[in-house]
Amino acid sequence: MDVRIGYGYDVHAFEPGNELILGGIKIPFSKKLKGHSDADVLLHAVTDALLGSLALGDIGTHFPDTEPAYKNADSLILLKSAYKLVLERGYVLSNMDVTVVAEAPKLNPVIEQIQEKIAKALSCSVGQVSVKATTSEKMGFVGRGEGISAQAVVLVKKD
Repeated sequence: MDVRIGYGYDVHAFEPGNELILGGIKIPFSKKLKGHSDADVLLHAVTDALLGSLALGDIGTHFPDTEPAYKNADSLILLKSAYKLVLERGYVLSNMDVTVVAEAPKLNPVIEQIQEKIAKALSCSVGQVSVKATTSEKMGFVGRGEGISAQAVVLVKKD
């Protein structure tokens, strides 16, 4: 197959803090996301999508939360490691589309910065990286402000 699709989903709850990390960007906020690594829900969804595109398992398989080496890990490093596996199999990213679901903070002011950060990490153009944000209209755990979820789809193609 010359093209493959991967889908990723992740969710993290909030905990007390003063900085949120999304897409590799530190966003001032009254809470942070809880997780073994830096809990970057957006990058975790993208990482899972990349791994899924070539049936390489998931983020937990490659970077388990039981492994002390990944405690507070920078998710950009995990993303790059996963993308290296894609490249080693002769594929490259064609494009990605990511949706972050959060009631707060408002992400529109940092979306362009997130796209640039991801494009740089994956050595691709910003035009290949789509990031959108929405709310859940006050429904569910995200709507109650208990956390954030993200969904990502990637298309990879033979290099």
